Amino acid sequence: MKWPAIFVLLSICSQAAAQDIEVSVFSATSKSAILRWTRVYGASSYKVIAAPQNSPGNPVGYAVFGPHTVMGTINSLSPNIMYTFTVAALDNAQEILNIGTIDSSSAPEVMDPLLTVKSKDSKTFISSFSLKTGATSYIIRLQNPNRFIRENIVSSSPAEIESLDPYIEYSLSIMSVNSGGHSQPSSPVTAKTVLPPPQLSASSPSNNSITVSWAPVANAVQYSLSLYKFAWNTTIIKHNTSNTNWIVSGLDMGSVYVIKGFAWDPEGRQGEDSLYIDQMTRPAVPSIANVSMVMNNGLAGISVSWERDEGVFGSLQYHVMSDQNLTCNSTSSSCTLSPVGCGEVHTVRVSTSDEAGPSDQSGPVVFITFPCPPQSLAVVESTEGSCTLTWDTVTHVNSYTAFIKRGDGAEESCNTTSRSCTYNCTCGHTYLMSVKAFNQAGSSPEGQVLNYTTLPCCPEGVSISAVSTDTFEITWTVSRGAELYQTRAADSSEVILCNDTAPVCALSDLSCDSSYSVVVTPCNDISGCNRACKAHTQITAPCMPMNLMLTQRNSSCFSVSWTPNNRLANYTVTASGDDGTRTCNTDGNSCDITDLPCGSNFEVSVIATSPAGLGLPSYSELLETGPCCPVDLTVDQVTQAMSNVSWSPAKGAHTFITSLTSTRGHARCHTMDSHCLMGCITCGTNYTVTMEAISHSGRRSNCSYEGFSSSACCPSGVRLYGMAHSSLRVHWRGAGSSHSYVTELVSSRNNYTCTASPWESSCDVPNIQCGDVYTVVVAPLSPEGSKVLFCAQRIYSVSCAGSNLGSVIYRGKRSVD
Repeated sequence: MKWPAIFVLLSICSQAAAQDIEVSVFSATSKSAILRWTRVYGASSYKVIAAPQNSPGNPVGYAVFGPHTVMGTINSLSPNIMYTFTVAALDNAQEILNIGTIDSSSAPEVMDPLLTVKSKDSKTFISSFSLKTGATSYIIRLQNPNRFIRENIVSSSPAEIESLDPYIEYSLSIMSVNSGGHSQPSSPVTAKTVLPPPQLSASSPSNNSITVSWAPVANAVQYSLSLYKFAWNTTIIKHNTSNTNWIVSGLDMGSVYVIKGFAWDPEGRQGEDSLYIDQMTRPAVPSIANVSMVMNNGLAGISVSWERDEGVFGSLQYHVMSDQNLTCNSTSSSCTLSPVGCGEVHTVRVSTSDEAGPSDQSGPVVFITFPCPPQSLAVVESTEGSCTLTWDTVTHVNSYTAFIKRGDGAEESCNTTSRSCTYNCTCGHTYLMSVKAFNQAGSSPEGQVLNYTTLPCCPEGVSISAVSTDTFEITWTVSRGAELYQTRAADSSEVILCNDTAPVCALSDLSCDSSYSVVVTPCNDISGCNRACKAHTQITAPCMPMNLMLTQRNSSCFSVSWTPNNRLANYTVTASGDDGTRTCNTDGNSCDITDLPCGSNFEVSVIATSPAGLGLPSYSELLETGPCCPVDLTVDQVTQAMSNVSWSPAKGAHTFITSLTSTRGHARCHTMDSHCLMGCITCGTNYTVTMEAISHSGRRSNCSYEGFSSSACCPSGVRLYGMAHSSLRVHWRGAGSSHSYVTELVSSRNNYTCTASPWESSCDVPNIQCGDVYTVVVAPLSPEGSKVLFCAQRIYSVSCAGSNLGSVIYRGKRSVD
């Protein structure tokens, strides 16, 4: 089938068939296009046809593809022409199943090579080319030696290509672009970027030179540099070098210079220019004009001035320094070093600095500050009425002036180059003295003021009186020039001092029975004390007796003794208490106090007297006589083994120990009461009764009383037996007692009694009423015939057997209530 017939058939079918195939242009060149389409079920092949849009009946090419192809190329296109592309899906009979179309242009015509390619800098090309009709933009393709391809889209000529690598040769071609795609690349041209700029840095090592340095630039064979003075329009110096540094000398001090440079490659091409950098030379060395002392807000300082260089560029900072670690900074022509002290030697230098750095230091200037005030002022009274004022030597001093002012207002001064001055002084006056030192910087500041007072006169009318056993009161008349009085009392072993401003003093804590030498010494704060005053003698009162000891000679007499500690004294011993006062006197160290009653407390002390007066009484000792014994004591037996002892009150007694003693044992109790219940008493025993009366302090008195005999013992083994003829027999064990016994049988209806003679151990009770319960008691009788009341009771029941007694049954025992 011919091409026109096929295209007509496809055109007719395209009007009837469903537009199910989706067609798109993947890419296009000036002579071909690559199409993509969707797959159609049942298709055995796909036919692609291209026809100019302005001549749809004249297709320019077609291509057939298999059933599994969804992308294909159609050739034989002309540049920059709008085409209609048709894709038909055919079955096995070559019948059309579906078709799809798309309108798209072919790419523009291949361009001519780039006209020019030049380096704008080390990373940028500027290229020019001929424009193409129908092109909407252009693609410049670059390839480096590593075959890396990069494409830049530009819109017109000339065009800049940026972000390149320095000193690299590139291959460049160009393509024109329209809506259909881009043309084939043009023939390539080659071009190389230039060297990058050197990275300059500069410094000024001196005030007439600049050092420029930079890192090596790869592939550079030489460097060219230019130096300009700021605000000048001409180049000062140009320099070519293969090194990486340049030292420029012979420059103006304190001036600003501008520097730039570039590198040369082996092909002799100039590299990219560096950025301009500026560098200032260091300033000139300042010259010190004047150094002087100044005062500012009470602080001393050294003012330094210099000649300012007004012809330099920019601001200058001046730095003043002293070898005493003082500095100051200024932008003017003067500066003050502060604070400074007296007598200091300063070596002063000045330097200046600008942005380039500091200048050299100026020549040194030595300056001495005002002198320090003289110290260690002292006065020596060389002769009566003549005093010499001295002081320590002060360095860097030309002369001294001493100022003396007396307390009554008189003044005098003394000029000297030595370190002492003599003036008239009299007793009892106060002087204020000061000294100033002078040198070329001025006078010293106010220094030490010495307050000196001559020795005061001795006081008169000294009177000493004893106001207590260890205290003297001393009075005197006021003495001229005295600010303080020192009263001194001394004996062979101690010195007592009293300092006061009043003309009276009390010296306390003096040693007893001692002879003291008393001196009143007048003093003042500055000159001290007058040690030439007359002494007075006074004796203190006798000492207090010590180590008082009490020794009991008998119940009513105590001996009192003490340690002798006075040279000559009489002693009085006093014992005072509620029962009166007892005394005794002696010139020795012991004395007896008699007629002391029992149960009494006395406070005993000793006091000494001598011609100097009455001493202090000794510390008191408590004298306690033994407590009195109770007058009456009674022993009452409560049970067979327990007795109650009671007694009358006893003066001075606090507790009592009562004892009952026998050969068969003893009993004792200790109590604060006036009675005591004592156990462990043996029946039928004679006891000795004694007592210890004890005071609060533990003093004891032994007391004896009439003996006590305990009651006869109660019998044991009491049994009750039934006998004939309605009688009962009571039997017991009496342990061979010489006492008679009484037996009692008591019931609620009948009472029976029988008595047994000594040494008998049974008793028969006739005519007993049976059928009753009896309480049976067997008790011994005292010689007076009284019954012991605390023997145990036993309970028996007696039954009846007809008209006779039946069985006798023991029911238990109970004590007497």
